[in-house]
Amino acid sequence: MDAQYFLSVANQTMWVLALATAPILIPVLVSGLIIGMVQAATSINEQTLSFVPKLIVVAVSIVIFGSLILGLLSDFTIGIFDRIPDLVR
Repeated sequence: MDAQYFLSVANQTMWVLALATAPILIPVLVSGLIIGMVQAATSINEQTLSFVPKLIVVAVSIVIFGSLILGLLSDFTIGIFDRIPDLVR
């Protein structure tokens, strides 16, 4: 089997990983930045003030994008399983 095949699978894996995590990580990053600026402006250094909104943003992101992420991961997994017969030859 050619090494290029395994490199293409690794490259595709990294893209799927980025596409699966971005819909959750980007909103959490933005909310954390906004909360951090509010905390710095008001001098409120309460840990739950930064944790609870991020947790809510993660939950909302999973509700909104969860089916898309699962579809992406299942399509990738099916594609990997479909390639197994090519590896055996």
